Amino acid sequence: MQVGIIGLGRMGSGLTVRLLQGSHQVMVYDRAADAVRALAGKGATATSSLEDLGQKLKAPRIFWLMIPAGPPVDDTIQRLSATLSPGDVIIDGGNSNYNDSIRRAEELRSQQIEFLDVGVSGGIWGLKVGFNLMVGGNHAVFKQVEPIFQTLAQPDGYAYVGPSGAGHYSKMVHNGIEYSMLQAYAEGFEILKASPFAFDLVQLSRLWNHGSVIRSWLLELAQAAFERDPELAHIKGYVEDSGEGRWTLQEAIDHAVPAPALAMSLFMRFRSRQDDSFSAKVLAALRNEFGGHPVRTE
Repeated sequence: MQVGIIGLGRMGSGLTVRLLQGSHQVMVYDRAADAVRALAGKGATATSSLEDLGQKLKAPRIFWLMIPAGPPVDDTIQRLSATLSPGDVIIDGGNSNYNDSIRRAEELRSQQIEFLDVGVSGGIWGLKVGFNLMVGGNHAVFKQVEPIFQTLAQPDGYAYVGPSGAGHYSKMVHNGIEYSMLQAYAEGFEILKASPFAFDLVQLSRLWNHGSVIRSWLLELAQAAFERDPELAHIKGYVEDSGEGRWTLQEAIDHAVPAPALAMSLFMRFRSRQDDSFSAKVLAALRNEFGGHPVRTE
């Protein structure tokens, strides 16, 4: 099939190369000309603008967006509006809020433009082993572009999960689960590091990946990280969040679903960005005030 990829970061580039390997015709656009040239060297067709991309694609055209969530998606769709024709398909493969995806689908439907929201998991490894895709939108449109999903995904690694918004909702919760899993591994390895035993974390992570109940791909990645740097000395413990954890927690609150593991994992990411927590200073000061406990001064 023919598809236009907009946004050639790590994920967009990986999707493009995998589609090329599957013998699809891929047109690419990114504001960074170097990224376009790099993929043109691998067989993609370079375009110089969104208008140029639209002109080079054959109707009905498929535009796959891999750009940051929020205003950039709306801005790109708006810029495409002069190029779009009835029957064209826009796929948002970024981590958009599902409410935005529902709104965009409704707005585009009024123009006879189709919209699919696709949660994409697999990270930078998706190129090699296949991505995992959660597709929301019109089922008939899903079937229309299904060959693209078949090429991108692992065997049994894609599915139509429901109407507009369902793809990004399921990816949102997926990432919320991921937050909690990452935090559990992080805490466990910190306890091992602080223990009176000189544990070899490479050995333990490798061991646990063979038959233990906590084996997983994430643990395999932990093993790889420890193999490269057993002390993780080159990494600063500063952890960002890209929004999905917050959105998942808000959904839990809205539906009165207890989600303490997710909540704490999100808050620990906030804590990782503080060089010195003010709340910890308050705790130290209070212990000193009521109990005379010693405090450390700067």
